Amino acid sequence: MAQRVWRIAHSECSLGWGGQEHRVLAELTGFQRRGSQVALLAPRESQIFQRAVKAGVPVFHLQTGKLRFPFEVLRIARWLRRERIEVLNPHSSADGWLVGVAGRLARVPLIIRTRHIDVDYPNRWLSRHAFTTLADHVITTSQKIASHFQKTFHLPNERITTIPTGIDLGAFSPDTTPAQLFSGNVSDSLPAIGMVSVLRSWKGHGTFLEAARRLVDEGFAARFVIVGEGPIRHVVEKQIADLKLAAHVTLTGHREDVPAVLRALDVLVIASTKHEGVPQIGLQALATKTPVVGSNVGGIPEIIRPGETGRIFPAGDAKALATALRETMANRAATQAMTERGRQFVESKHSLDAMLDTLEAIYSRHLSP
Repeated sequence: MAQRVWRIAHSECSLGWGGQEHRVLAELTGFQRRGSQVALLAPRESQIFQRAVKAGVPVFHLQTGKLRFPFEVLRIARWLRRERIEVLNPHSSADGWLVGVAGRLARVPLIIRTRHIDVDYPNRWLSRHAFTTLADHVITTSQKIASHFQKTFHLPNERITTIPTGIDLGAFSPDTTPAQLFSGNVSDSLPAIGMVSVLRSWKGHGTFLEAARRLVDEGFAARFVIVGEGPIRHVVEKQIADLKLAAHVTLTGHREDVPAVLRALDVLVIASTKHEGVPQIGLQALATKTPVVGSNVGGIPEIIRPGETGRIFPAGDAKALATALRETMANRAATQAMTERGRQFVESKHSLDAMLDTLEAIYSRHLSP
């Protein structure tokens, strides 16, 4: 596809760092490498603001708050006009309204609204304006989210597109050297079973720990690891203590070396109980040929296809998760075949370049001369 130079700005008001923020920065840096002019609008205290600065992405300090809203709208609109932004893409609720209104005021030619998680909309009339009046096109990260949107807001097919986050196939390679996740007193001969996610209530860490307890009680020798940081760390630590799993579970905190972490795992568990789109960690695991067991929530089954690229269990069912983990480790030949198909699946459909190409096609459709 012939690549045109675009003038693109994304906004993100979240202060944390997770899959959504990673996606925003991946799009910005991806189009920057392709020669486009890009910029990020975000709070200065947010992690994505700091990471964008380090990545060489121009930034604009976004200030949220109801009292500041009209003044901030005018400030953002002036900046959008000055920078002659062609594509504006808000990602979260607060910046969706703030930047969306500013974008309309500045007459930005194309406003795209990306939705990363599946949630309910109590005030459908008001929410509809966020995705129609203030957006020309909606992007979701899973087909399930897209179907929910179309049912809730009656969006026609041409107004919504599903684009899971593209994976850097060079960074997430089966040839990556495995990370060191455990201290020296843990046997390297035991299989490593883990989760890699922000520690949030809906990620299913409790289900994972209950399954670990079952496996330990059944004499299944394994090492369990939780990689990530987040607001419920104290809850996870209490669950480990309550289940008497301190000798079996390692908490690593946040890790930047995710490809190496995945290569160190014998099985990745995605135990989400709600909200999930197509999880990036799932695609990343498939790219590194790491076996995956995922819950039947959101867009997880869209990529972890039962018997094809991984195994699926009912969300919240620790017994079923334990059984799936046993099957994954016991049936090595079937598991390896799934990992081979998983890598092929990501290569053919979910590379970073494929994501950028799909986005360019949307831009071109809306902004063709």
